[in-house]
Amino acid sequence: MSIDIPPKWKQLWDTWNIRGFIILSISLQIFLILFAYFRKKTSTKWISAPLWSAYLLADWVAGFTIGLISSSDWNSGVSTMEAKNLYSFWASFLLVHLGGPDSITAFALADNELWLRHLVGLIFQCLASMYVFLLSLPHNELWIPTVLMFITGIMKYAERTRAFHLASSDRFRDSIIGVGDPGGNYGNVKLRLELSSRVNMKLPARLVEVPGRHRYAKTAKKGTLTELEVVQYGYEFFETFKGIIGYMYLSQRERSKSRNFFLKRTPQDGFKVVEVELNFIYDTFFTKLPVAYSYFGIIIRFFSFATVTLAMSLFTCKEKLTFSQIDVMITYGLLYGALVIEIIAAIMLLLSNWTIIYLWKSPGDDFYYNQSLPQRIIGMFIKYKFKTMHPNGHLLIRQPRTHASLIHVLKRGWSESFSTYNLIDCCCDLRWSMMQVLCKKLGLNWFYDNFRYVKTKKCSTELRNFIYEELRWKSTMADDMETAKEIISSRGDWVLRCECDEWSEILYYFNHYNYDQSILIWHIATELCYNSTLNDKNIDKNEHREFARLLSGYMMYLHIMQPSMISATTSISQLRFRDTCETIKYIIQSQETKLLQEDRSDYDRGKILEKACEEIKESSPNLIGYKQNSLLSEGCSLAELFMSIKEKSDPDHNSNKWVIISKVWLEMLCYGAVRSRPDIQITQMNKGCDLITIVWLLMAHFGFSEQFDSVGKDPDALLKLIVRK
Repeated sequence: MSIDIPPKWKQLWDTWNIRGFIILSISLQIFLILFAYFRKKTSTKWISAPLWSAYLLADWVAGFTIGLISSSDWNSGVSTMEAKNLYSFWASFLLVHLGGPDSITAFALADNELWLRHLVGLIFQCLASMYVFLLSLPHNELWIPTVLMFITGIMKYAERTRAFHLASSDRFRDSIIGVGDPGGNYGNVKLRLELSSRVNMKLPARLVEVPGRHRYAKTAKKGTLTELEVVQYGYEFFETFKGIIGYMYLSQRERSKSRNFFLKRTPQDGFKVVEVELNFIYDTFFTKLPVAYSYFGIIIRFFSFATVTLAMSLFTCKEKLTFSQIDVMITYGLLYGALVIEIIAAIMLLLSNWTIIYLWKSPGDDFYYNQSLPQRIIGMFIKYKFKTMHPNGHLLIRQPRTHASLIHVLKRGWSESFSTYNLIDCCCDLRWSMMQVLCKKLGLNWFYDNFRYVKTKKCSTELRNFIYEELRWKSTMADDMETAKEIISSRGDWVLRCECDEWSEILYYFNHYNYDQSILIWHIATELCYNSTLNDKNIDKNEHREFARLLSGYMMYLHIMQPSMISATTSISQLRFRDTCETIKYIIQSQETKLLQEDRSDYDRGKILEKACEEIKESSPNLIGYKQNSLLSEGCSLAELFMSIKEKSDPDHNSNKWVIISKVWLEMLCYGAVRSRPDIQITQMNKGCDLITIVWLLMAHFGFSEQFDSVGKDPDALLKLIVRK
């Protein structure tokens, strides 16, 4: 049975199908180029969800519209010849749209692996556009601007395909392998073998140190880095440590140079260098910028700007009386939209860190010395990037609050926030809402949990200083790889063994449980201990107490919502989590239902959580002996140990208790970070980055990584064999 569509609706579709999709296509391009820049700076779903939708729609709309034009009967309310001329002109713009903006090529890391599919799409879309153009000949009066835009579209689409190809895993790894390091450890091994053989044969030979050969020779400088130096050092470390991303091993010399550099930096400078480095990694895998700064990319930008300007001039001079007024307005919209996109793209390119590196690559270069005329001209344009900032990162002038906040968002390298998940708070919701029931029926429990229980917390300066100083302290104790491997293999027990002898009994909770079990046990214990001291005024100002709870909630979020980030969660651990949740819910429901319902009416979740923790502690003796509730029981026992330390110790030692707990949680975070896959960490960069990604890269710079080669004993010297004749 066929459905009869009213003639009025069919006429409306025939008249506006191509026009409507053309307008939608240019709108999506403008939206992407304006807002894709914020993808790496914020983790909010209000930005990522529209960008994801626009990214998927942009390619589909452009390709679908080319298909509509190629299959059209050219009956759009104007004469057939004028329709052919305009449609072929519009098809060339759609090729430009398929090339996409410079600020986004791939939305996810997996998109880069589909570069061959994009290459095939390039061929077929070009053939379709060429077919439309040939249909308009030989009477196409717009053939010159059409050919110009057609060539621009092919170049833009090819550039995007090239960016996909360069960012694919195999091609990226090949690019790293292609850059040899003659002074690396493998060269030293060969050198030592040759030296040893000459010594055994009693031939004259010696080893001498050749200083200053490494590009980090200038990194011994102490003090605060300028904004320019932050960008330059960030790029140098990106070039050196991108081997970790490609699952390559780095030499001991690279480890030593990086470690020495970050040991001398302040936490603020260290984080800024890592943020810049992460931005270069993001640009490599998710934007066109690495291709844009090649000779081919520069030529494309000059050519595309010239062709758009010339096409606009030719169309403006063309007599348009025979064209529909609507079609003329749409064509002008395409032309002005393309020009606006080119201008915005040029400004973003000039203000990007890649331009700074292109002109002033080495840390010894600056804005004022040894510059050519083009460097001076462009340098004066991009210096506004730093003019509102003091070298220490603070604003020089007191700005209005909204202005200062906008500047901070534009300048920051990541979202500067992380998500937390509170197990006991989640279990306090005893009554199911209609939304929760609906999500369960649809298999969207994860969506409801993210919406209801996941809280976003700001990564404060104090927390970043704590993380940096702790990693620096550990790095000072890890001169050799054996100590470094011991530290990265610890799940919190290393801190207890080194800093707190009287906590030896707590080592039981690491030695007898797996990593995922330890996270759950310590999370329960931290939450119970935290809520039991809410009314203690002497502890309210202890920042380590807040650090411990934040890191505890963050590790639970990774464990439950992002298990691939720490490679620790299995189906068994998920089962343990659900069993523990059900036990906690049973305790709360059976012991304190009425009180919780009264508190719920006031929506005082803090009080509800405090009461729930009290009931869990009181019910913990009844859990002993039940195997399925062992993790909850152990968590309660660990909390009792924490609180017994408070009773035995003086107030100063009580403060140290939270220092140790916070360090244990940081060590758990580091343990998960160092064992995570690099591609998983890179995937998070398109969502505003994540704290574990920052910690992962910081640990590598401090010498804590499983991808450092253990060969070589003199990493600070470049050795050279001198043979006496």
